[in-house]
Amino acid sequence: MRYLAAYLLTKLSGANEVTVDNLSTIITSVGIDFDTERAEKVIADLSGKSVEELIAEGSAKLASVPSGGAAPAAGSASGAAAGGAEEAAPAKEEAEEEEESDDDMGFGLFD
Repeated sequence: MRYLAAYLLTKLSGANEVTVDNLSTIITSVGIDFDTERAEKVIADLSGKSVEELIAEGSAKLASVPSGGAAPAAGSASGAAAGGAEEAAPAKEEAEEEEESDDDMGFGLFD
């Protein structure tokens, strides 16, 4: 990922061609180890493509990645709803206890 980011930064800076030296300068400037072989592979894979093309390809790939938050299976939905209500009550009590502990100290966040 760091090599891709350095490649895109180099392209966005207006450079016509991205070299290993360009990537090395960017990556080592923030104290990260540099692997010449990886840099060469990234340059070979991405050469001839515009930044817009790379972003479009990356967006298409990200669209297929699951991001969590999926609904539970139909068979477990009723059990999850019942269990969720029971779990919510202790969580609320814990949150109230944490808020009260701040009051015991004699000052609040905005005092």
